[in-house]
Amino acid sequence: MTTAATLEHHLHAIGQSIDAIMSDYSEESVLFTQQGVISGLLGIRQFFEQFVGNAPPELLAALTVTQQDVHGEFAYIVWKAEPFVSLASDTFVIRDGKIVAQSFVMLSP
Repeated sequence: MTTAATLEHHLHAIGQSIDAIMSDYSEESVLFTQQGVISGLLGIRQFFEQFVGNAPPELLAALTVTQQDVHGEFAYIVWKAEPFVSLASDTFVIRDGKIVAQSFVMLSP
């Protein structure tokens, strides 16, 4: 899969299921967050289970990507989910259809 195709799958997976989200990662994947570095499938799964589990259902429905750029194996998105998230950003390194590294930051009002 190309970087753009993997990113597109990931964005759709957010609204589907944790298993769909996790199919974009491998045991070698690393996620950089405001709380620190998370690595491996178990840690990343726990992060998404907590994020999705704590998010009001309306948050996912309000999620809007305002910028999306892809260059080679790198992808960058800016998104919001007002009134819950005023600004968020993710940067991805994608190889062979898997997210190798991702950084994530989110600001709430």
